[in-house]
Amino acid sequence: MRIEVMLTILVMAAATFATRFSSQALLGNTSIPPWFQRLLKHVPTAMLTALIAPAIFAPQGIVSFAIDNPYLLAGMAAAFLAYLRQSPIVTMGGGMIVMLTMRSFTI
Repeated sequence: MRIEVMLTILVMAAATFATRFSSQALLGNTSIPPWFQRLLKHVPTAMLTALIAPAIFAPQGIVSFAIDNPYLLAGMAAAFLAYLRQSPIVTMGGGMIVMLTMRSFTI
């Protein structure tokens, strides 16, 4: 493994630990209001959506809703499987199968 990759992983791990530890240290025994707790429950979903949506809808930097966009079709398949309450492995596997199928049949 290249040293830059290893160094990046270590720095990001330290940054993640620092942010989690600092929030524990600062908030400590204080209580969080119930409305804020409800708000915080949605942060992981919002972050994941913010990371995935550009890759699905604009894979080459241009928004594409075309039928030949394999990222869009794979995302739709994964979203449908998740809607059916399938396990994460089935959901990810279904999306990957659609992606690989689309990529293997394109010229």
